[in-house]
Amino acid sequence: MLKKTSVFSLTNRMMSTRPKIYITRPDYHVEGTDLLKQECDVTNWSTACPVPRSELLENISGKSGLFCSLTDKIDKEVLDKAGPQLKVVSTISVGYEHIDIAECKKRNIRVGYTPDVLTDATAELTVALLLATNRRLFEANKQVYNGGWKSWAPSWMCGNGIKGSVIGVYGFGRIGQEVASRIKPFKPARLIYNSRTEKHNDIGAEFVGFEELVKNSDILIVCCALTADTKEMFNKSVFEKMKPGSIFINTARGGVVNQKDLYEALKNNTIQSAGLDVTTPEPLPLDDPLLSLSNVVILPHIGSADINTRTEMSRIAACNILAALRGGEMIAEVKS
Repeated sequence: MLKKTSVFSLTNRMMSTRPKIYITRPDYHVEGTDLLKQECDVTNWSTACPVPRSELLENISGKSGLFCSLTDKIDKEVLDKAGPQLKVVSTISVGYEHIDIAECKKRNIRVGYTPDVLTDATAELTVALLLATNRRLFEANKQVYNGGWKSWAPSWMCGNGIKGSVIGVYGFGRIGQEVASRIKPFKPARLIYNSRTEKHNDIGAEFVGFEELVKNSDILIVCCALTADTKEMFNKSVFEKMKPGSIFINTARGGVVNQKDLYEALKNNTIQSAGLDVTTPEPLPLDDPLLSLSNVVILPHIGSADINTRTEMSRIAACNILAALRGGEMIAEVKS
């Protein structure tokens, strides 16, 4: 809950000025923007696409709060342009690698984000992407439209089942554990995982070393955060250690994968197939070589694209701003 006591008496209608907030999109759902408009003067980029850098720099000046997303790079240049009155940056995402956290800390700018609320939606999407890749659903669907579907055939469009397979999860936080719990009813032979620390779980997932995870997984699912340690960690060396018939799924961040190495692994059948909800860059250029392959399923970063989830993310991002302006406890604040 937001505290009633505040540094800014936001509810005092006798105030001559109100905090100024800049929102980097017009479509962050009305629940969040309406909350801000009740107590702040709000301006926003007017087009449903990422705000151009020049527009962000021009409009951030003099603002007390910034409502942004992972498409907006919030660095020293932006913070300098904003000025000393900027008190809070709130992103409508669970990741915050697009924000210079160290620079914000230097300036006592608080940073909010929206974890937890998108866990279920992302886990559901991960399983959907796994099934689409494993059972070749997109390949089969295209056959319906291009005339490839001639008749039923015993071996045509056969994919792999999950039952009896070894499922590996890299990154066993909230999302990783929810993914594993949803896969368990499919009756895999083993659920194994690797993360920074071994974590107690009721799923029956086994903690293993990274090398064992890579070598033993029939399906390897990436659910980790993008950090300096995980950047491009899934590369040629890792793909060559995977089983020839294995499947690679990434719903974390595109930056954890060396995309050129993944392309080569798929083209040369080093691994069987891949399912990606995230890429580098986003959107993926239409001439990217990955799009020439039939054994990869690529989605446009829709892991949290559930209406209720996105609405709640908007509300939390807005509440984070209001709480920070009041000097209160944010729903979710980056502490590191």
